[in-house]
Amino acid sequence: QVQLVESGGGLVQAGGSLRLSCEASGRTSSINDIGWYRQAPGMQRDLVASITKDGTPNYADSVKGRFTISRDNAKNTVYLQMNSLKPEDTAVYYCNAFYFFLWQRTAWGQGTQVTVSL
Repeated sequence: QVQLVESGGGLVQAGGSLRLSCEASGRTSSINDIGWYRQAPGMQRDLVASITKDGTPNYADSVKGRFTISRDNAKNTVYLQMNSLKPEDTAVYYCNAFYFFLWQRTAWGQGTQVTVSL
């Protein structure tokens, strides 16, 4: 199995920056795509950004140009650098990984709160 632990959330003023980290453990060599989703109260969980095993990123339109996803396979860690934060970025951010063990599976972290104030 794969386990994911997020860190780096917090409270920041609009226009500020935060960096989220997600460290994977377990069958990390089987991880393919890994990324970040977010869920605001009363809303569905949506993709923010993801990155393939070879480092190709994918971003939601709402964060393009502001957020950068990166991956350090040696450290089994994925990062989300968030710049120019807006109040609408406020949400719980979840790390997600797709991996293969007997069949394709998905793992989720516990989530980390990001709050952007005016």
